[in-house]
Amino acid sequence: MKVTIIIPNYNGKHFMEPCLKSLAEQTYKDFKILVVDNASSDGSVEYMQNNYPEIELISLSENYGFSKAVNVGIKHSDTPYVILLNNDTTVDSHYIEAMVKAIEKSPKIFSVSSKMIQMYHPDLIDSAGDLYTLLGWGVCRGSGRPINNYTKSDEIFTACAGAAIYRRCIFEKIGYFDENHFAYLEDIDIGYRARIYGYYNTYCPHALVYHVGSGTSGSKYNAFKVKLSARNNIYLVYKNMPYIQLAFNFLPLAIGFFVKYLFFIKIGWGKEYKEGLLEGFHNMKEQKKVKFNFLHLGNYFTIEIDLIRYTFAYIKDWFTRKLLKK
Repeated sequence: MKVTIIIPNYNGKHFMEPCLKSLAEQTYKDFKILVVDNASSDGSVEYMQNNYPEIELISLSENYGFSKAVNVGIKHSDTPYVILLNNDTTVDSHYIEAMVKAIEKSPKIFSVSSKMIQMYHPDLIDSAGDLYTLLGWGVCRGSGRPINNYTKSDEIFTACAGAAIYRRCIFEKIGYFDENHFAYLEDIDIGYRARIYGYYNTYCPHALVYHVGSGTSGSKYNAFKVKLSARNNIYLVYKNMPYIQLAFNFLPLAIGFFVKYLFFIKIGWGKEYKEGLLEGFHNMKEQKKVKFNFLHLGNYFTIEIDLIRYTFAYIKDWFTRKLLKK
């Protein structure tokens, strides 16, 4: 076997049948499936045991969140590649084949992000990989764009872990998903870390995934998600940027967090965003910071250039879409 498909699940029994059916229809057969259940209370474990006894299932004793669930799966697997797949997805029949071809183009590729399409609006993109900016904003590339965009393979900042393939051996070198994150931004964090170590992340437009979106959390914005995302963003920046880089980027980061705070005040989640930031600042020194190595200096420089480049690209995109209505 070359690939283990790891599906983290929390109360997603109603998603499992269409997801697993799409995996059964793959043109590529050299894979196995591992479901890691986060102590679901909706009968997910019993459903899997009764209907899919051939699929390996790991049942955790409590809801440890996305990061620990996938780490358990990655450490349990023994294949060269692992695909992390949200339960609220269905995949095209060529999905695994396209992902394996994409990651095998170079041993320096850590992860490959798929072309995620909105399940209920299949003419629109959900994600074409993740970007990160000097403002401290994670950007879901292509979100809301027509699907005839992002048709070429290219390099991205990080892969979206909702449907991405990873080279398993690299985790041993750079570390696993940060379990302190619980959920949200953990994929940008691990991809950022891989880049510090000299690996890179790419996007495959031929690997198509249909995604419900917020299938576990229930909505695009809610108190839990807003607070955790704000907290984890502080962790992400603190852990991955050396102190001199933090000082250099302090102003744009401060502006970015302030603008986000105003945005969440406007939509009614300002209190939760502020609480998340404060928790992040309070606990950030307890997080495991990436140890600075002069051998990685060139990688830090490249990352900084990309942060600047993606910031201006995002601003341009925002003006095009919001102000010019294009």
